[in-house]
Amino acid sequence: MSVLIGVGVITTMSIFYLSRKGWHAFHKAVGITPGVLIYQNANAPLSLSNISWQQLNLNKKHLKALADDQLRQLQHIDEKVASYYDYQIELKSQEKMPEITEAQFILHKMLHTRLPELLSSYHQLTIIKSNTKSVNNQSREEAGKLLQEVLDSIEQRLNSLSEQLEQQQLQDMRVMKRYMNSQNR
Repeated sequence: MSVLIGVGVITTMSIFYLSRKGWHAFHKAVGITPGVLIYQNANAPLSLSNISWQQLNLNKKHLKALADDQLRQLQHIDEKVASYYDYQIELKSQEKMPEITEAQFILHKMLHTRLPELLSSYHQLTIIKSNTKSVNNQSREEAGKLLQEVLDSIEQRLNSLSEQLEQQQLQDMRVMKRYMNSQNR
């Protein structure tokens, strides 16, 4: 009798163990982590309290009037700036710091001086418009377009700078390969 109870207990535990493993394998196959109930909708509006900046130093009060697309664009710009600065730090650690180009200087000035000033001006304009309850929204629309153009310009400059850095690294690798090939002859 005790043998039957032992076999029953072992069978029950084995079935429970295999069922649990199968359940976890099923969830892993469909991309769900069991026990984690956090779902983040990528299309949900951003919350200013959840946004953290890696490189940009922006006043959260000035960001309240921005559209969700502009906040997302600012986050993408911040990520690109962070990767660019990581690259610069890597160059410094290798003692290969190149001279700063005019494009790099202008981009730095735009990111750390002009962008915060522009966001402050936009914020002030939205406060004025909300306090006066003006029917004419033309100035706010124009300000929104100007802000969007500046954000697009900054992002284009970052993309261009990143492309230049890639091309420079590729050129350095080509030179190194030619040198190594010339030494093998």
